[in-house]
Amino acid sequence: MRNRNSREKSSISTSGEGPDSGSGDGPYDSANVSRSTLLRAAAGAVAAGGLLVGAGAATARATGATGANGAPNGRRRGRRAQALEVKKIADLTGPGLTTRFRMEATDLGIPARTPDGRTLWVFGDTFENATVGGGWWRSPVALWSTTTDLNAGVTWSGAVGGDAAQQLWPYEHDNPEFSTVLPSDVITIGGTMYLHAMVNNGLHNVVWSEIWRSDDSGATWVHTGAKFPGDRDGRLFQCLTWGLGNDGWVYVYSTSFDRKGPIILNRVRSEAIADPAAYEPWGYRDGAWNWGNPPTPILEGAFGELCLRPLGGKWVLTWFNAGDYRIDGIIMDTPTSDLHAAPRQTLIWGGDWGNEDDSHVAQLYGGYIIPGSTLGELHLSVSQWNTEVNWPYRVMQHRIRGFG
Repeated sequence: MRNRNSREKSSISTSGEGPDSGSGDGPYDSANVSRSTLLRAAAGAVAAGGLLVGAGAATARATGATGANGAPNGRRRGRRAQALEVKKIADLTGPGLTTRFRMEATDLGIPARTPDGRTLWVFGDTFENATVGGGWWRSPVALWSTTTDLNAGVTWSGAVGGDAAQQLWPYEHDNPEFSTVLPSDVITIGGTMYLHAMVNNGLHNVVWSEIWRSDDSGATWVHTGAKFPGDRDGRLFQCLTWGLGNDGWVYVYSTSFDRKGPIILNRVRSEAIADPAAYEPWGYRDGAWNWGNPPTPILEGAFGELCLRPLGGKWVLTWFNAGDYRIDGIIMDTPTSDLHAAPRQTLIWGGDWGNEDDSHVAQLYGGYIIPGSTLGELHLSVSQWNTEVNWPYRVMQHRIRGFG
């Protein structure tokens, strides 16, 4: 849950086995206003339109696209968008779905293939009952799935921590230093999983981010020692996504956590992923794009959650387009491709409550690629939070055909 309502306080348990094991001041104090305001504004501003948007509709700065003087400000058009078939497959969390894990209210659901062949899904701010603030506040938590037929809907095989989903590492929410820790992305490299998480203290205030690792397919997590200050790269290294190339490099797209920033690109050798000094920025200087230059935005816009994955011989970026209230996607040849010229489409539109369908979702965000997807049949985990009544607050599965 990255967008909190500040209008009331709630006593939330943050440790132990359940809601009676401890309590804090709750997530709704004045310092913890967050994405609810942005979601409300976006929901009110949703524009009418069809399902498609072409690559030429983007207003972003392209990676490597240059104007007359060689500066990265030119605009180009990619191929025209194809018609998409969008279907909601299932709700993945909520009463009857994740009740047995004591996590009826949760969001994000970032999936990654585990070294042992399962899928680990990492969630954000989580509560026991079906409402935001509904007891036993935890973040991050994780579930495993052994689902192989995505069209039948993802189901859960177990929770990290036992019968009830436990917080992946112990800390107290709303402590003097920070309020909550939110997952940004997960990656598997060999036999190890790495989780990037944002440590937040109030409204859009990422104090630092950090990397945790698991050598047992997500069952236990230890801190790698990697910490990135919240103001790194002009605050554009806060909310990130990463993908492992076949060249041994991990490519990292990142943005600010306020849903107002552009995307920048870094890379790091896979064996050095936990070394902040090993990350190399991609930037434009002296008429050329090169590694090691100060980072230059590769795509302008108002970016929320990001998901970068190698898929089907290409690379795919999906993201919550906060500025236009929708989930978009781009297919590219490499992470350094000209993102403005790359094929781009709207995958799921924002919508109004009471007027939703498979391709229009009220107060949506997230949009993470589910392992097992193909370019022709892309499955996404999509979050939804009704910030007026605090339910639904859940993760759903949507399928997009025709994107690739």
